[in-house]
Amino acid sequence: MKPLADTIRCVEWEELPARARDIPADFDPMADGVLMQHQVDWLRIQTPIKTCSKGRRTGITFAEGLDSPITAASRKSAGGMNVFYIGDTKEKGLEFIGYCAKFSKVIAQAQAGGMSQIEEFLFEDQQEDGTTRHITSYRIRYASGYQIVALSSNPANIRGLQGKVIIDEAAFHRNVQAVIDAATALLIWGGRVSIISTHNGVSNPFNQLIKDIQDGRYGDSATVYSCTFDDAVTNGLFERVCMMKGEQPTLEAKQQWYATIRNAYGPRKAMMREELDAIPRDGTGTSMPGIWIDNAMPEQPPRQVVRLALAEDFAMKPVPDREAWVEDWIRRYLAPVLATCTPEHLHVYGMDFARHRDYSIVAPLAIEPGRHRYCPFVLEMHKVPTRQQEQILWHVIDALPRWVGGAMDAGGNGETLAEYTADRYGRQRVDEVKFSRAWYGAWMPKLIQQFEDGTIQIPKDQDLANDLRAIEEVDGIPMVARARRKDLKDPDTYRHGDFAPALALAIYASIEVNKGPVEVVTRRPRQFNSMFEGYS
Repeated sequence: MKPLADTIRCVEWEELPARARDIPADFDPMADGVLMQHQVDWLRIQTPIKTCSKGRRTGITFAEGLDSPITAASRKSAGGMNVFYIGDTKEKGLEFIGYCAKFSKVIAQAQAGGMSQIEEFLFEDQQEDGTTRHITSYRIRYASGYQIVALSSNPANIRGLQGKVIIDEAAFHRNVQAVIDAATALLIWGGRVSIISTHNGVSNPFNQLIKDIQDGRYGDSATVYSCTFDDAVTNGLFERVCMMKGEQPTLEAKQQWYATIRNAYGPRKAMMREELDAIPRDGTGTSMPGIWIDNAMPEQPPRQVVRLALAEDFAMKPVPDREAWVEDWIRRYLAPVLATCTPEHLHVYGMDFARHRDYSIVAPLAIEPGRHRYCPFVLEMHKVPTRQQEQILWHVIDALPRWVGGAMDAGGNGETLAEYTADRYGRQRVDEVKFSRAWYGAWMPKLIQQFEDGTIQIPKDQDLANDLRAIEEVDGIPMVARARRKDLKDPDTYRHGDFAPALALAIYASIEVNKGPVEVVTRRPRQFNSMFEGYS
């Protein structure tokens, strides 16, 4: 592989990407404290192969842009060598070469001839079949005889490159495994390989390379380094951003900036964890397009979200006081909503149980003639004692017109309430469901299908919408993402996609639960109360 001499032209500074142009004129890359701690730690790693699993814009590539001119400007006896940068896009290569050019003005200024200008040229790349193609590339040459070359796309035969090779955003290259395999061949002649990337799924070869190194399959020749967005923020990323902009950092501005970055991902929590926290995604992202959810939330008729949020110390009150308080709350807030349910429609419900951290959600579902279903309202309970959840749920069941069945989360703490409810109303009417991958695989697609077909309606509420957008495909199965997000109505509380499983249970109940005669049994004897009162 060689450049074509008659195609060389100089690149003007104005052609470089904004991030390279906007480095302040008085920026001294050699000054103390310029690099953040994680950048220093990365550059200190001297193993022949080093990989960095990083969050976006954490400054690792920037650090390589500082180290590369030092390497290329040094004599061979001082460790000098050629540097080749291979990005996943042409713009990345031009940005990197811009960093190098800016830093080189300081690093190489004492050398005779110092550095050349940035040159654009065509790199002749020999293919495996013997043919060649021309890759647009950028270069800076130094008086040492070495050069920095930024290739705009993957060369087919990078084994022909000798020196240090930086593979940036490796997980996003067209043929990740081939690039990684070829890069390791450079070690034969004393080269070095830096492989840097955010993640692109657990099955990506970049993630597999990291696991292989961590498992010791590369011996002492390779190192894994991780730098998340939070690591960079802790080490002064916001302050560096302000420095580049010529602004004065403040604590309030930093908090707002941090929240803006995180919130920009909306319900795409798996993507946020992957791109900021260096946690590769198990799945392929959100299963429910926003337009489906929006279409299922008509303005008319208005449907309510009824919410009861209690303080932690409510559970310390005597049981009769708690029952009386909740009975009054039911009369004031819940009973009027129940009275709006359409008497002619069949009703079922699904309930996802939570006691402390998340929301307990009861999702009533009315079944119209045909395939259409709708939630007449949704009930949310936060930090409500289990006995009062039972009190409220049983009132809902007793008041729902033509109630024919329900399905309840019977895993963990929810098992007791599900069991007592099935005891009261009959197991042919109340199904106790323990969530599993098999259950999600069978019923989440049916929930999603309702939204795709436009045969379901729910209250117009952003929290409910966000809960549905938390459904992600994990190994082909739609499931609720693990991450929690702040509740929009109460920023001090968090949600875990709570409405999605409750609604899926309601869909399940509308299809599977026996619709025979209702036989309500007597409320359980008082001698069970002591057992139940200690439950939380």
